[in-house]
Amino acid sequence: MPVINVEDLTDKDKAVMEVNQLKTEVKLERWLTSKCCEEIKEYIQAGVEEDILVKGIAEDKNPFKEKGGCVIC
Repeated sequence: MPVINVEDLTDKDKAVMEVNQLKTEVKLERWLTSKCCEEIKEYIQAGVEEDILVKGIAEDKNPFKEKGGCVIC
């Protein structure tokens, strides 16, 4: 899809593009925020046991673990 410089379009072309975008958006199914939040919460809670951000990384599998300490002679 070619890149369109909006500044080069006439006001009519801009209006046509906006109407086409609104026609696309009006076809989208809308959900209540409360319903979406509940579904997201359930999804997160279902995977909490495997979530590395909650559980943490095992020391033996941590690629960022320090290999050794600093030694000053």
